[in-house]
Formats: sequence, structure tokens, C-alpha cells
Amino acid sequence: MNVRRSAAALAASAVLCVGAAPAALAAPSPSAPPAPVIPSGLFGKKDPTYDGVWRQSFALLAQNTVGVKPAKEAVGWLVGQQCANGGFASFRADAGAACDDKTMFDTNATAVAVQALKALGGQDAAVKKGVDWLKSVQNEDGGWAFVPGTPSEASSTSVVISALAAAGEKPAEVKSKAGKSAYEGLLAFQLGCAAEPEADRGAFGYQPADGKLPANADATAAAVLAGLGQGPVVAPSATDTPAAALPCPAGAADPAGAAQGAAGYLAEALKKDGHLTAVTPGADQPTADTGNTADAVIALAAAGHKQSAAGALEWLKANSAEWAKGNPAALGTLVLAAHATGTDPKSFGGTDLVTALNATGPQTGDAAAAKDKAGKAESDSGSDNNIWWIVGAGLAAGMGIGVLLSGRRKKNQL
Repeated sequence: MNVRRSAAALAASAVLCVGAAPAALAAPSPSAPPAPVIPSGLFGKKDPTYDGVWRQSFALLAQNTVGVKPAKEAVGWLVGQQCANGGFASFRADAGAACDDKTMFDTNATAVAVQALKALGGQDAAVKKGVDWLKSVQNEDGGWAFVPGTPSEASSTSVVISALAAAGEKPAEVKSKAGKSAYEGLLAFQLGCAAEPEADRGAFGYQPADGKLPANADATAAAVLAGLGQGPVVAPSATDTPAAALPCPAGAADPAGAAQGAAGYLAEALKKDGHLTAVTPGADQPTADTGNTADAVIALAAAGHKQSAAGALEWLKANSAEWAKGNPAALGTLVLAAHATGTDPKSFGGTDLVTALNATGPQTGDAAAAKDKAGKAESDSGSDNNIWWIVGAGLAAGMGIGVLLSGRRKKNQL
């Protein structure tokens, strides 16, 4: 889900701005855009235009999951990004300005922000507004799109369903004006028993292309969580079973069964190299897809298949450091993958993920408290030193007077 964020937001931006393209081509900007100003409460140092709310939410989810008290300014920044109608954009540089018809609302940002704020607690009003907005932009087929008003796709539908479930809603009862439920919208994207090649059965497609629905690892991992009615914060399971392929012929469609079939697809896809692959723009051959591999580990753990995820988990330990360096969303995802599998996030392939994540954002509540305590101790110590300096000075002065008086007495005796 992390890798897709920028690509999806860029694509959405391109769709909305296509009308202005000829003018832009006719008068290209003679200079590079100014470097982005990074708000003090935001995690990460890179341009937040397309992923500010997303990365903030994952960072806060991860911190909260491992017992780190997030900084107040980090939580405040996220809350401040919400528009009056409850929706979130990917990033708003001026959160003080009212959202309007030019605001590019983002269902994914809203959904993950809802999950983070719900997990942190004390943000019930913001959570409710976010959920109400998500319901208001549900498509007639029961699903959601990245940008409201465009065709549904599996990844966004899944992320929204996870948010609804986290907020205490029942996705099966969240229905469009046409009477289609959120799960009906999601299950329409699963490749069933008639799909070819056979290895793709159980997977979810992102969106139909040229009349076909290609299997998509990102959509599949997200759909596993949605089908199970949960998000990326997965409690380690006490039981472990092998993932199995979608049973064929398939019975009546149900979210949990669909999730297990999707988990079976992911487990099989991971067997070849121990990780997922993707073809990136400009590349001739598929390359390792670290982000979706981490998502697949979380999904398999959620489905009760830790052993099926074990190989990919080890691959992540050995190969994710450079990918995640300085990236709060990536580090947050790895923290959640470690948590889901019962792995220590502070010793993940030689990396302390928690410390690395904390370093990308504002000082945490725990660190701030420790600093205040240390500052107070230093202040107290300074006060004590001042007192002893005064005492010492007094003694020295007394000794000086004594020497002086002694000298005078000796002089008088002579």
C-alpha cells in the first residue's frame, strides 16, 4: 500500500488537471518548484504533497501499537488536516484555509487517518466525521475510488472497509444508494475459479483493464484485511495454519472466505523468491516489491498463516533497511509487520525500527517527558551547586578574614 500511494495520487492529480495540460505545455515554468516546507508536526522530510496524511497515520499507528506515546504536535497536525465535512486530502499545506471545491479529497488518506485517530483515542468526533464522509462518497456498486466520483477499485474499497470496521461499523450494512454493500463492492474484484491462469485464482484485481481484471498484489493484501474486518494493526495469533488456495468450485461468496482465498494466492506468490515483485516504470525486468511484501506479511499473519509469511519476513529483515530509511510510512509498516508476527521491532534484521521511526518525526511524548525530567534534575543539580558555591565562597571568605586577622595579631605581637 505504501508504494501505491504516490503513484495513485499522481495519477489522480493528472486526471483532475488534464484540462489545464495544454496551457502548461505552452508555457513551461522556467524554474524548478520551491522546496516543500515541512510542518514541524509532520513525520518525514520529503515532499508531503501526495502522502502527508498517509505517512503520518502509519507512523502514529505504529508508535501507538508498540507503546510509544506520540507527540501532541504530531497528533494535532493530523487532526488539523481534516476538512469541515470530515474528509481528508493527501496533504494541505495551509490547514487554516477552508476546504472548497478545489480540494482534492482522498478516500485512502481519510480511511487511514480514521484508523489512526481511533487507535489513539480521544478523537471520537473526528473519527465520526471521517466515517460519515466516507459513507457519503460510496459508489453505487458498493465500492470506493481513490478520488470520489471516479470508478471503484479494490485497493481503496479495502482500505475504506478496514476503516469502517476499526470505527465500529459493520461493512456489510454500509450500503450505497443503490443498495449495494461495501463487501459486495469488494468481492466483485476477486478472481474466481474461472480465472486464468489458475495461479491467479483467489487474488484481487485493482480495476478492470481492457475488459480483463489482472491480479494485483497490493489490492489482494488490502482485501485480506478488509475481508477479515480489520486493518494493518494485527494482534499476533496464538495459532498457525498453512494458507490454502481458493477452493473450487467455490461456495457462496463471503468476506472471510474470500480473504482466505486471497491469502492463499499471496502465500503461493511468495514461494518463488521469498518476496513479491513488480515491474517499475523504465525497467525491463520485475524488481523486488518491498512495500507489498510487507503488506503481504501483515495480511498472512492476520489470516492466521504466520508460517506462510515466515520466508518473506526473513527477506524483509535482510533487505528492507535501505527502502525504509527515513521513510515513516515504510518504517511504520515494518513495525506493524513485526508486531503481527510476534517479532521484536527493535531488533529487526539489525535495525531498531522503533528508534528509526521516532527519529523521522517530532519528539515523542515519552522522550519529551524524559527530557523534562532530565532538565529538572539538571536544574536541581544546578541549584545545589549554587548553594554549595555560596557556602564554599563563604568559607573561603571566612578563611581569608581569619588569615588577615591572624597576620594582624602576629604584627601586634612583634
